[in-house]
Order: sequence, then C-alpha cells, then structure tokens
Amino acid sequence: MEIAAVIFVLVMLAVAYITFRILKKTVKMAMRALIVLLILAVAGAGGFALWNMNSGKTGKTPQNKKSPRTKKSR
Repeated sequence: MEIAAVIFVLVMLAVAYITFRILKKTVKMAMRALIVLLILAVAGAGGFALWNMNSGKTGKTPQNKKSPRTKKSR
C-alpha cells in the first residue's frame, strides 16, 4: 500500500498544479491558493490513510498463544 499512497499523492500534486495553472486568469490569487491547499489537504489525508491501511497492527492478541495454567486453590 505504500506505493499506492505515493502514487496517489503524486497524482494529486499534479492535479493541484494543473488546477493552479488553469485558474490563473479567471480567479484571484487568494482563491487559487485556497483551492490548491484544499487539494493538497485531500492528498495528504488520502496518502496517510493508504499508508496506514496495511500497517499490520490490528491490536488483537495472537490466538495460538496459550495462557499459563495456574494451580487452583482447594
């Protein structure tokens, strides 16, 4: 999943750059920057989610471990 995260972020960076260039003549600079920041935030969140999706930490204990037996009091 790490490769997918990197590819996703790179694609979103390209989309942000293209969007910035397309909006050059129609929208003021502050609005363009806001739109690009929104796209970059989505890229960051998506990349982080994909990166952590397959981290292998489930929080569960393994089923094959046996608990130590203790002597019961009579």
